[in-house]
Amino acid sequence: MTDAPYHHGRLRVTLLAEAEQTLRERGIDALSLRDLARQAGVSHAAPRRHFEDRKALLDALANVGFTRLDREIRAAINSAGDDFPARLQAASTAFVRFAARDAALVDLMFAAKNAGQSPGLSEASERLFATVGDLIAQGQQAGALPPRSPERLRLLLVAVLQGIAVLVASGRAAPAQADALIADAVSLFARGPAAEAR
Repeated sequence: MTDAPYHHGRLRVTLLAEAEQTLRERGIDALSLRDLARQAGVSHAAPRRHFEDRKALLDALANVGFTRLDREIRAAINSAGDDFPARLQAASTAFVRFAARDAALVDLMFAAKNAGQSPGLSEASERLFATVGDLIAQGQQAGALPPRSPERLRLLLVAVLQGIAVLVASGRAAPAQADALIADAVSLFARGPAAEAR
C-alpha cells in the first residue's frame, strides 16, 4: 500500500496517533517502527522519513504528551478565575485526570525527559514546568503558599498528584475518590504562610 494519503506531514501525525494507542493498550515494549508502519498501511521504510529510530519516536510521543498536558492545565487554570485555591484545584484535577487516563504516556514522558532528550522535548517539558512554576509563584505572591523554595513546592505538588493518579490508575483508589483526594491535597498545600508558624 502506498503512503500517498499521508502527504504533507499527515503520516507523522498518523504514526504518533497509532503509537499512542499502542502505548495505551499494550505498553511501551509493543512499540516498533515496523509495526506502526504496518498499522498505518505504509512501507516499513516510510516511518524513517519522520523518526530516525525508535528513540526518536518515543521522544516525539513524549513531546506530544507534555504539550497536551500543558495545554490542558493552562485551560483549567484559565477557566478557574482569579481565586488561587480554585486555580490550584483546577490545575491539579487536570493533571490527575491526564495521568490516570494515560499512565503509560506519563511514565514515558518523564523517562524521556530524564534521558538524553531532543531539543523539542526539552522545550515541551520546560513549558509544562513553567506553567506549574508560575502557578506556585502566584500562590506565594498571594500568601496562599508558604515562602519555601518554589522548585521544591513544585516537585512536591507533582509528586502528590502523581501519587493520586497512580492510585486511581492501578485501581487502589476508585475514580470517584480522586476529586476528594485532590481537594485534600490542595487544602494542605494552600493553607498559607500563617500555617507554617503553627
